[in-house]
Amino acid sequence: MLLDTGHRAGPAAALRESLYRIRALANNNTLIRLRDPGQTISYVVMPMVLMLVLKPLYVRAVEGGTTKVVTGLLVMFSVFAISIAGNAILAERTWKTWDRLRVSRAPAAELLIGKTLPIYLVMIAQQTILLVYGCLVIGLPVPGNVPLVLGSILIWAFTLLAIGALLAAIVRSHGELSVIADVGALTLSSLGGALVPLSLMPEWAQVAAQLSPGYWALKMLQAAVVGDTAGTMLPAAILLGIALVCGAFAIRRLTRGWGRGGLL
Repeated sequence: MLLDTGHRAGPAAALRESLYRIRALANNNTLIRLRDPGQTISYVVMPMVLMLVLKPLYVRAVEGGTTKVVTGLLVMFSVFAISIAGNAILAERTWKTWDRLRVSRAPAAELLIGKTLPIYLVMIAQQTILLVYGCLVIGLPVPGNVPLVLGSILIWAFTLLAIGALLAAIVRSHGELSVIADVGALTLSSLGGALVPLSLMPEWAQVAAQLSPGYWALKMLQAAVVGDTAGTMLPAAILLGIALVCGAFAIRRLTRGWGRGGLL
């Protein structure tokens, strides 16, 4: 098989084999994404249109409305991209090819990395494009601390990727994944203040918002855009913790065979 590269002694050779297997999987999934870019394009174009439409409302309703409309819609539509990550893994189960991958020399961690790396890059590109669009068209002030913003994007994309991998490992069909991803994305992002500014929401919603990853992503990105390093650290740490827990659970589930195609 393509992923069976033969045995070589030594840690350096083992690392080369691991990178080879990850690259093979990543190249295959990159081709799949390039052949079907419609979903990705829609998650870039739709927030662009909504930013233009909703900007006057945000500017009149809240202080810093331009920053809130850009970061809010960025978070909302980046959450919808969870379904892209989930479908990339679930497709292998639907095609009955996941079991074949599992009996190769690639462990579950390599399989997940190879499957999700192209989608991780897509998520980073989506968020970057929307921020650049916000600066050039919507009037978002150009961030003074670009590395801080980039780091926030990397962490948020990693969190979304881990959640998508977790969902793909536990759902039983694409329909089930679609329902969970879409309803969950809308609920978590809206509750977190991505669609309506948190200050305009009822008190119970403001308290419940702290349970949503979207809330912490919004706080992290808004702090990063204005160059507030201290305000970025806590949300980033919380999101990183969520990502590590979800990713570890997904790897464990797939390693134990609970994500086999036979469960579909």
